Amino acid sequence: MPTFEDTEFGIVTVRRSAMARMIKVSVAPSGGLRVTLPSYVPLLMAKRTISKSRPELRKLLESQPRITLTDGMTVGKSHSLHTRESKDSTVKTHDRQIIVGLAPGDTLDTPGVDTLVRAEIRKVLRKEAKHYLPRRLEYLATQHGYSYSSARFSHASSRWGSCSSNGTISLNIALMMLPNELIDYVILHELAHTKQMNHSSAFWKCVEQTCPNYQTYRRQLKRYTPTI
Repeated sequence: MPTFEDTEFGIVTVRRSAMARMIKVSVAPSGGLRVTLPSYVPLLMAKRTISKSRPELRKLLESQPRITLTDGMTVGKSHSLHTRESKDSTVKTHDRQIIVGLAPGDTLDTPGVDTLVRAEIRKVLRKEAKHYLPRRLEYLATQHGYSYSSARFSHASSRWGSCSSNGTISLNIALMMLPNELIDYVILHELAHTKQMNHSSAFWKCVEQTCPNYQTYRRQLKRYTPTI
């Protein structure tokens, strides 16, 4: 399938359908955006649709399944989440613990509390990601003979990672919630895109050369969500 890169949403997949009567934007299984075009509509219209629908598309991505917040849960590689009774609902991080003070009647699911906690989790994961992911990306690229132009780390989409046509690799900070072998799989997957900008058989052969168990990891990855 053809693709194009959007500055906000990363790689967008385009699918043409003779049955389609209008342009439709959805979330692909990979977590990225997918535009379905009627066969007679030019590719330019897919880009215009994305550009004109940013607020709606942000809400669409935000509505995807998110991690479940629980007392005592592990956050990233070195943090944990803990609740305690409090006069007011507050969230702070201290000594690798995200401490949530819950006012009477509040829980982790209370809308205002939920928003504060997820924002703090993203802050923690971003810190961990910036410390770990650049080194791991550089190590795996060097080990397997890949090259890339640059790397960036964000939580701007509901996909684990992407690779642009100019070799920029984007990695989701939520990767820090995954087992290490799945982090490596995602990184190797994106590095393979520096040679094959598609999901053809040639691409999967490229992935298999560096990650022989990729099919197992690909199935395991579906148990997790990249949306915090």
